[in-house]
Amino acid sequence: MSARDAILARLRASTIAQAPALPDVSSWYAAQRRDESQAQRAARLRAAMQAVKTEVHDTTHSDWAQLLLRLAAAKGVRQLLIGSDTAHGSELEARHRQRGSNQSAALALRRYTQPIDAWRQELFDDIDASFTLARSAIAETGSLILWPDAREPRLLSLVPAIHFVLLDVATIHADMHSAFSAEGWARGLPSNALLISGPSKTADIQQTLAYGAHGPRELVLLLRHGAEAAP
Repeated sequence: MSARDAILARLRASTIAQAPALPDVSSWYAAQRRDESQAQRAARLRAAMQAVKTEVHDTTHSDWAQLLLRLAAAKGVRQLLIGSDTAHGSELEARHRQRGSNQSAALALRRYTQPIDAWRQELFDDIDASFTLARSAIAETGSLILWPDAREPRLLSLVPAIHFVLLDVATIHADMHSAFSAEGWARGLPSNALLISGPSKTADIQQTLAYGAHGPRELVLLLRHGAEAAP
């Protein structure tokens, strides 16, 4: 018998130990979870994200599009990239058309409708900013959850220097376990589920922090409140 056969024989003859019981993760998180309101979760998310230089603005369902256009104008954005076919993108386009001709001419809205190979250079060189909708957020870690798909590809949140994100306050979870459970992540995931906790940043060996080295240098969060909780 060869050494290989001997090793395999011992492995096959060994008794398989009974697997230990899995920990009760749900109960642990339930015991640790804070008794807090939706407004308190929003405040925790805001504090965590502002601590890493995220720009946060409160808004409502009726005002968010106008606010985004004002912020884009103030930052000198000339071309704002939006998804190919989304309700929030269409709402922003409608509000953009309602503005005066001078204001509208200064900012162009571009839909992401081409494969990356068809306009790679233009995307990297000419697009100033992008706009996406967050699926939800995690208050504990100060993270936005993005769920890229064919309409809003992952590159929307990675390439342009400024990233505008719209988040409904009602979708802020206390912690990651709450997000997994409430949204049913076990039933299926996209090819890339993104957790974003601030603008892109990196540091050299001397611990000098630089923003925008590997992605957007600015992250602008629009917190959309319901009518009953509008700021």
